[in-house]
Amino acid sequence: MKKELDKAIVKENEMAKRHSHKAEDGCVLTEQPDIEMMYDLAELFKVFGDSTRIRILAALLEREMCVYHLSEALEMGQSAISHQLRVLRTAGLVKATRRGKEMVYTLDDDHVRTIFDQGLEHIMHRLGGVM
Repeated sequence: MKKELDKAIVKENEMAKRHSHKAEDGCVLTEQPDIEMMYDLAELFKVFGDSTRIRILAALLEREMCVYHLSEALEMGQSAISHQLRVLRTAGLVKATRRGKEMVYTLDDDHVRTIFDQGLEHIMHRLGGVM
């Protein structure tokens, strides 16, 4: 992904050479986002690009759950759920707490709920409020 971002920057620089009006006209950003921060953001959004992970997050929006209950709710195997939970944990979207012999999973913080809700709101807006 970093290579893609670097190629995009080169392309933008080439386009800037052919640009026909002045920066004072308001078309140039005064503060560019940090490229590493944009790379990290792209990686975060990749995690949201899998429907199984989205389904897990949706379930965890409702309540904390163990792998067994997630697998039952989503009608999937426990190993598949565990694999996706590992991805979500690595991304900092989900956290685990040991309760006796099992691990219970919850959303890591309220930012996850906000990102999820904003995504749904965007989809509803695009569909004209119909869901």
